[in-house]
Amino acid sequence: MSRQDRDTSRLTAGSQAKEERVSQPVVHFEIIGKDPERLREYFGELFGWEFDTPSPVAREVSEPGSYGFLDLVTSGDGTGIRGGVGGGQGYASHAVFYVGVPDVEAALQRAESLGGTRVMGPATSPNGLVIGHFTDPEGTLIGVAGVA
Repeated sequence: MSRQDRDTSRLTAGSQAKEERVSQPVVHFEIIGKDPERLREYFGELFGWEFDTPSPVAREVSEPGSYGFLDLVTSGDGTGIRGGVGGGQGYASHAVFYVGVPDVEAALQRAESLGGTRVMGPATSPNGLVIGHFTDPEGTLIGVAGVA
């Protein structure tokens, strides 16, 4: 059995039935701070990133007009994810990664049922992306993202 096959199908503990489970990938990251322009300059110089500013974003994530979208950053083998840098004076500094999910509300409810705490969402950005934030049982901020 291939690794992918093992990852996508697992036996449910204590059950005779086989449960099909598909791993959900990290699809986006964000760096949010009080001075997003300065952060974009910093990360642009540090990593060679170029931003499309302003980019559509949910108001819960960043001030409209202060969010810079970073298109797919790829390594030599073509792997990488998209991201963004934004925020504004009313936003706490943090970094977060987003896991792609088919249903943001369901993912947030599941996170809560497993001991996490909902922080925000679902919220919809102007381009239709739906996002949510939760903290895991140790307080780490995690995002989930999907489409409406």
